[in-house]
Amino acid sequence: MALLPVEEARARILSKVRPLAPENVPLAQALGRILRKPLNAKRDQPPFNSSAMDGYALRSEDNMTEFIVIGTSAAGHAFKGKLKSGEAVRIFTGAPVPATSDAVVIQENTTASGRTIKILQGVRAGQNIRPRGLDFRKGETLLPAAIRLNARDIGLAAAMNCSIVSVRKIPVVAVIATGDELVLPGGKPRPDQIVSSNSNALAAMAESLGANVINGGIVRDDLKATERAILKMARADVIVTTGGASVGDHDFIQQALKNTGVKIDFWKIAMRPGKPFMYGRRGKQQVLGLPGNPVAALVCARLFLKPLLDFLQGLPVEEEVTMARLGTSMPANDSRQDYVRASLEIAPDGPRTATPYGKQDSSMQRTFRDANCLIIRPPNAPAAGIGDLVPILNLDF
Repeated sequence: MALLPVEEARARILSKVRPLAPENVPLAQALGRILRKPLNAKRDQPPFNSSAMDGYALRSEDNMTEFIVIGTSAAGHAFKGKLKSGEAVRIFTGAPVPATSDAVVIQENTTASGRTIKILQGVRAGQNIRPRGLDFRKGETLLPAAIRLNARDIGLAAAMNCSIVSVRKIPVVAVIATGDELVLPGGKPRPDQIVSSNSNALAAMAESLGANVINGGIVRDDLKATERAILKMARADVIVTTGGASVGDHDFIQQALKNTGVKIDFWKIAMRPGKPFMYGRRGKQQVLGLPGNPVAALVCARLFLKPLLDFLQGLPVEEEVTMARLGTSMPANDSRQDYVRASLEIAPDGPRTATPYGKQDSSMQRTFRDANCLIIRPPNAPAAGIGDLVPILNLDF
């Protein structure tokens, strides 16, 4: 059976899913959520002509140097009356400008004696006034749909007087690691065991992409135990398994998935690392079977879990592939698409250089942590020399 190309595998996964349902949440709980529909301003900002400085509000048309102060306008305490010729109002930053006033003279440009002030500089209309709607107008669309709300977005939405926002439901991701050779961090591995890292890394990645995570821990290499672990995750939108995806005597994931009602769509991808990747679904539940090798698992998660979670949350799914020049030569590639760990350096004058690490074993997490990009080597790519342009994918998780 021919191996499935990476691009086709991603397209097949995304063709089977729909964005999650919407829900309304209070603005105070919306940080990090994905906005489902645009937000429109419910009022002008500022909602009135306001003073940009502490000083005196007056009429520029009076063209006078002395004025009588007849009242005060402070933030939250507007002056209610109207100014006549030769009159001024003491005003503070953010306070409403009286209806008949069109200028504010800063207090440093005045002298005061009792209720009389003297203007030391010329006055022009609009001086030191923030006009109504300077920032935005009622009805304007200020926050588009399909964005992840950050602190600045929350502040803007609050200023728009939006207390409830429509967002996508948070995807629930269940992570299951399998293998008798694994122990949890902090445990005491036997001489023939290793410390499990995949479940922690995958859970952290899913959380960084906006998901709530159910960590299923480590499941021993047993078909019935694996089936029970899968069935416990019925409420998850996505199940991510790691390990047990090959065809060895101790690899039970594929059979356990089938036995629990998961329809396997495809298995094995023409990529390195990550060839044993598997995808299936049970109703609306999506299942990603990742390899057990840590680097292979995380590369597959970057290529398939990230776009899946983005799509479920209504975000645009983008390849995010850019170009860089090779820092060292690379041999011709075979029929699988390679994702090569590399160090990306950006020179002060702009050129970007990606230099692959010498050792690319899919168990080497230190190299993966040190890398900041993956060089993409398409199937059957010819040999590439120093300075040749190659596609890269940034490692941003």
